[in-house]
Amino acid sequence: MRTINTTVGSISYNRENYTNKQLIDLYKSVLKPRLIEEKMLILLRQGKISKWFSGIGQEAIPVGITNALKPEEYILPMHRNLGVFTSRNIPLHRLFSQWQGKKGGFTKGRDRSFHFGTNEYNIVGMISHLGPQLGVANGIALGDLLKGNKKVTTVFSGDGGSSEGDFHEALNVAAVWSLPVLFCVESNGYGLSTPSNQQFMCKNIADKGIGYGMESHIIDGNNILEVHAKVSEIAKSVRENPRPILLEFKTFRMRGHEEASGNKYVPSELLEKWAFDDPVKNYQNFLRKNNILSEEEEVQIKQDIVSEINEHLKIAFSEEETSSTIENELADVYKHVNYNETKPSSKTSKIRFVDAISNGLKQSMERFDNLVIMGQDIAEYGGVFKITEGFLEQFGASRIRNTPICESSIIESAFGLSINGYKSVVELQFSDFVTSGFNPVINLLAKSYYRWNQNSDIVLRMPCGADIGAGPFHSQTNEAWFTKTPGLKVIYPAFPYDAKGLLATAIEDTNPVLFFEHKALYRTIYQEVPDDYYTIPFGKATILHTGNDISIITYGAGVHWALKEVKEHNISADIIDLRSLQPLDTETIYNSVKKTGRALILQEDTLFGGIASDISALITENCFHYLDAPIKRVGSIETPIPFATNLEKMYLPKSKLYAEIENVLNF
Repeated sequence: MRTINTTVGSISYNRENYTNKQLIDLYKSVLKPRLIEEKMLILLRQGKISKWFSGIGQEAIPVGITNALKPEEYILPMHRNLGVFTSRNIPLHRLFSQWQGKKGGFTKGRDRSFHFGTNEYNIVGMISHLGPQLGVANGIALGDLLKGNKKVTTVFSGDGGSSEGDFHEALNVAAVWSLPVLFCVESNGYGLSTPSNQQFMCKNIADKGIGYGMESHIIDGNNILEVHAKVSEIAKSVRENPRPILLEFKTFRMRGHEEASGNKYVPSELLEKWAFDDPVKNYQNFLRKNNILSEEEEVQIKQDIVSEINEHLKIAFSEEETSSTIENELADVYKHVNYNETKPSSKTSKIRFVDAISNGLKQSMERFDNLVIMGQDIAEYGGVFKITEGFLEQFGASRIRNTPICESSIIESAFGLSINGYKSVVELQFSDFVTSGFNPVINLLAKSYYRWNQNSDIVLRMPCGADIGAGPFHSQTNEAWFTKTPGLKVIYPAFPYDAKGLLATAIEDTNPVLFFEHKALYRTIYQEVPDDYYTIPFGKATILHTGNDISIITYGAGVHWALKEVKEHNISADIIDLRSLQPLDTETIYNSVKKTGRALILQEDTLFGGIASDISALITENCFHYLDAPIKRVGSIETPIPFATNLEKMYLPKSKLYAEIENVLNF
């Protein structure tokens, strides 16, 4: 009769329900990352890899978890979870190439170490900011829930990462939406060098689960059988009864945060204690003690793994160093879109700007079954501007999703939905509030396609703009924050016709689009708009008024200010409505300036650092010899946006626009 429970060191192994073969397979899985790491530490000292984040002492967690999941289930590891990648049987030479920045890796040399994902192996790697992983997992899990797939999504965090706001937001959203997510926290006592008692005051991270109404468990992270058995049991339950679960794995990181930092801050007695509980050596001793693994088998297993490592290192070392061209690099910033314009019908209705947005959104929901809208108060309430009023009744709560107040986690969830084949529109209640989700916009949505070919099929709707007496936090027009960031598209219509058609294009586009909607235009601007679905290509400006004396280049509310002054004062001007800020229609700008010889660029945003500055520079570089006067930029004064009507009027540039046009004309 075989022994069920065996204690080795301070670890109690329960082999019930495991065959000898399964036990040995787990040994091979946990030994492999240890041997790879030992080799990488040698290569690091030899200068053959640039950086290493060691997981020695924690291998049982990623290996046990990954082996407990189905291969088709997504797992989102951190930077010391090598066992996830090896347990998913990624060819080692690809990992080695990745760590050397070679093309055979997963990022074409564009990102290092474990900062990558691969849909082939259902792995999504982290970014250095740690927390966004958690929200991404929610989005992937939501996609599975919508599809009716009985899958669980698993995401890793450290105890240091659990201090981030993203941790709270993600757990809260997962709980509210009953998402099938395992939040796995490797509790190793430190966030880099800061001990856990300086990170949080509760005894265990698992104690935080109760605050979210969430089931939680504490697991011995150095006991691979406990990790594997417990996660297998929980994952099976979650597949049938979708819900999030918080899992805390008690463990210890035996080396520094990364090799350069060392671990002198760790008391020697603590290192000795955890060395005694080594997850690989103790498991090996358990197998030997129970006559499951012979010495000869042990030697052979190690030889086989070492041989595999060396063979794949040869492949990686023989690969040429990464090379590229500027054209190739630029071509991979955005996913290529095969755009086919849908022409408008002849039947039209005179509607407001806000109605055009609502109609365009509704028709896209009807057109794309995989489109989900998320945002605060968008369901029963219909959104603060009533754009989604009635959508809940037509499309249902699964696709029209009220969210908690947590911009960061919802944008991260949108990215996870994109990974799982969904389109999403996220309504930022006011564009000002995007600051609470700035990190995922800039570092996930904008960079992921360039880094590892994962597009972000997401539209962020951005109600923006002043002239409505809303003060500093509900009035900004912050497009310049995003036109600066490669990987984002930025659209800013001024008329209902353009708003509807460009929004449809934005939703069709599989890249991240920030869609700015000026609130002051919502209910003041009417236009005849086609009733049916249509699209308008990005990167195409329109000339709304033609003339020979000056080119006025603007967008958003500025278009209406310019039209007013030109018509009232009978100015011979080209008025260019950019509509699309990224991509930018430079051809239309240059042709107009070359014709008129004078250029004024108008923006509502404060002047310094705005898009007017870049357009001015582009005109100077490309049209200098055609200019008859200095280029003039016109924008708001360099203050936050005030509330009082007279102060807001003084802030905005429209009252001085005519004088500035006259100055350019009279130069």
